[in-house]
Amino acid sequence: MKKLLLTASVAGLLLFNSCSTVPLTGRSRLNLVGNDQVLPMAFQAYSEFLTENKTAVLPASNAQALKVKTIGSRLITAVQTYMNNNNYGNLIQDYKWEVNVVQNNEKNAWCMPGGKIVVYTGILSVTQDDAGLATVMGHEIAHAIAGHSAERMSQEMVAQGIGTAGGVALSKNPKAQSTFNTLYGVGAPIAMLKYSRNQELEADRLGLIFMAMAGYNPQSSVGFWNRMASASANAQKPAEFLSTHPSDATRIAQIQKYLPEAQQYYKK
Repeated sequence: MKKLLLTASVAGLLLFNSCSTVPLTGRSRLNLVGNDQVLPMAFQAYSEFLTENKTAVLPASNAQALKVKTIGSRLITAVQTYMNNNNYGNLIQDYKWEVNVVQNNEKNAWCMPGGKIVVYTGILSVTQDDAGLATVMGHEIAHAIAGHSAERMSQEMVAQGIGTAGGVALSKNPKAQSTFNTLYGVGAPIAMLKYSRNQELEADRLGLIFMAMAGYNPQSSVGFWNRMASASANAQKPAEFLSTHPSDATRIAQIQKYLPEAQQYYKK
């Protein structure tokens, strides 16, 4: 019994000391893995994705790619400026930002840890304009800045009992590597995390602020999410409480509540 209590106490202390704070929102998050562990795997997975989709990656000279990269550059600059000016620079110092556009009809975009971004051409019919695209990219970048990947990995590792003491050497831990691959769908067409509903809403909030910082009116995000809801109206969706994403109605209503905060960061 004493040994069990000691183990529980040590585990509790470790978890307490393994919390960090999400920029802007101030939410406390579990963080058992650091950038030095997650980023190398993310960079490798991103490289493999680009190799596997080599013929589908649009050249930088392509008009669609140029537009996406230009908006991405503005968002990245805004995020870097904010993070460096507010003592969060250490969280992105090892990022290797990169934006690519992939010819794919799927309405999708994602950002891996370390700033590795992909936008599928299929979503451009829904974004329609620069502000719509900034909404999507700001949201995806927010997932990376909020550390949702490391948080999800940490939660999975706790659930599986993977290396919670003395640090976690992911590259040498088959279970941890498997967890990363499962979360990211490495080897699958879509290399993105399955986020919880709360993380999705947090990414919405941060994304609105980031797009505002980059000079895009966050009010435009409502139009994008309404278009996105219409585009997927015929798709079969699970009940919200069974889904990793909030319902369209919940998301749009919550975004409306976030807008006053985001508007404070917006300058034309």
